[in-house]
Amino acid sequence: MTLQVGLTGGIGSGKSTVSARLSELGAVVVDYDLLAREAVEPGSAALEAIGARFGDDVIAPDGTLDRPALGSVVFADEQARRDLEAITHPAIRELAAARVAQAPAEAVVVHDHPLLVEMGMAGQCDTVVVVDVPTDVQVERLVEQRGMTEADARARLAAQTSREDRLAVADEVLDNSGTREQLLDAVDALWERLAG
Repeated sequence: MTLQVGLTGGIGSGKSTVSARLSELGAVVVDYDLLAREAVEPGSAALEAIGARFGDDVIAPDGTLDRPALGSVVFADEQARRDLEAITHPAIRELAAARVAQAPAEAVVVHDHPLLVEMGMAGQCDTVVVVDVPTDVQVERLVEQRGMTEADARARLAAQTSREDRLAVADEVLDNSGTREQLLDAVDALWERLAG
């Protein structure tokens, strides 16, 4: 039987580093950021619904989703964000179910999911792993590594579930306030517990 592992963490927490390491160690990773992009590819029902709800301004000239334009709308308007989620979340769940169905019988399936808590999926996982860092560290990383302004970084964090809500569903917490090497060592130890 597959082991379903939920992996989450706020933006700038280091979740992608953890996910990549788990993949190297043998986990089947279902990357919800990639699924979110796949769900809104040109010709998809979700992209059509987004265009109908938010207008042509969020569709690029080449027919793809204009993510910055959509982001500027939904990160500033709670109802708009909820409307977007109502369109995209079901499509993402469907794609994820197809990936899980393709996994080998004894696999450790890692749901690399920034919105695990928001989408109510924590309860569907055998183990929930949260990559955790203090908020100020997240902001610093977003400014330094992604070129965001501090205000933009804080707005992105405010749009996500709180650190406390993530930690409340955690079975395992990986503290990423140290070095990359320390984080990778913690992931290796986690893998031994999961795969053992």
